[in-house]
Amino acid sequence: MIRSLIIDDEQNNIDNLSILLKEYCPDITISATALNAMKGEKMITLHHPEIIFLDIQMPGKNGFDLLRSLSTHNFEVIFITAYDQYGIEAVKFSAVDYLLKPINTDELILAVQKATSRIFNKQRNLKLENLFNILQKEHKQDHRIAISTLKETRFILTETIVRCESSNNYTRFHLENGEKLLVSKPIYEYEEILNDYGFIRCHQSHLVNKKFIRSVIKEDGGYLLLEDATKLPISKNKKEFIKQVLNTVIKK
Repeated sequence: MIRSLIIDDEQNNIDNLSILLKEYCPDITISATALNAMKGEKMITLHHPEIIFLDIQMPGKNGFDLLRSLSTHNFEVIFITAYDQYGIEAVKFSAVDYLLKPINTDELILAVQKATSRIFNKQRNLKLENLFNILQKEHKQDHRIAISTLKETRFILTETIVRCESSNNYTRFHLENGEKLLVSKPIYEYEEILNDYGFIRCHQSHLVNKKFIRSVIKEDGGYLLLEDATKLPISKNKKEFIKQVLNTVIKK
């Protein structure tokens, strides 16, 4: 059996998750529960859980604050939240598993299977380690985004990403060293999480790092010229936005 701990500020959420785990994840035993981060920290020290089901938004200390307060992180974490925006950017940035309330049983089973597989195989959870890194480092230039390709998960410094290009439901990352990585996620997901890292959406198919923009060309409807001579089109509905962000004038 795998020891688990549930930390959530609402008892009914703890009860509901306990029922789901008992029914759908019989290998998981609940060693303890906690209604706040302070008690959760004590329960972690006392029970040494292998998996923690952690609510992100709680009064006082939130889930991230709890993780910051711990000296070691020798457990798996599955985040649970009722809010799709609260703190999810950081979780998505590292591609860490999270569940939205009300919990979907299929998603719960999959998240638990992945966590238990890493536990049994004694694998490091590099995605979780990257999240801890992000929570501890204030300087965004030190943050690495988890990019999962068919072969591997790469952790890339955001400042080395030149641009992202949409291809249907796929996104192709163009890196500063010329490397290209294809990811099976739509570009809008990366627009949300890279927005705070100096990236702008100039076109429905293009997301670009501002630091690699050389100039704004007014001809041919207006386009961005990058340092590597790449030309990126600017959508008509993006021209005003680009003008404001880059403090320049684009031909209408």
